[in-house]
Amino acid sequence: MVDLAREYAAGAEDVRVLALPDDPLPPADAVVSVGHVVSYLDDRAALQRALVAIAAAVRPGGLFAIDICDLEWGAARRGAPNYSRIEDDWAIVTGFAVPSPDRFVREITTFLRRDDGSWRRDDERHENVLLDTAAIPTLLAGDGLEVTVGSSFGVETLPAGLRVVVGRRPPA
Repeated sequence: MVDLAREYAAGAEDVRVLALPDDPLPPADAVVSVGHVVSYLDDRAALQRALVAIAAAVRPGGLFAIDICDLEWGAARRGAPNYSRIEDDWAIVTGFAVPSPDRFVREITTFLRRDDGSWRRDDERHENVLLDTAAIPTLLAGDGLEVTVGSSFGVETLPAGLRVVVGRRPPA
């Protein structure tokens, strides 16, 4: 992603990798994240610190908009059957687990056909921290943001349990 940023914004300054929750974010007019990235942090405390850091970075008149996994994300998928799909040159198998109410795990195996006809296998494990997103406005209220939690960024509703958090800092 950093390489893409450098390619598309060749004149941009200070392109660097930051690791939430503990790297300080520079002041920003907007912070946007999709793909429930913050839900991949290690635990609830790290996720909350990341939300506070994101909120603190927003300048007056600015906003942040992220998606995040609510506790409902796991509840809606508890006992879900494995998912698989097979095509001519690829296949995917995904298993789901909810080891605790605040943790969701996906184990994904993909197979891709190489040009020589052999297959390449890749295995991934995705662990998400689930949070009661209704508590986020209170968590960030002390930082002077107006925060709402919803189920879409616009007209398209997100899957059950995926929430949108939008925070606006009033102009100075």
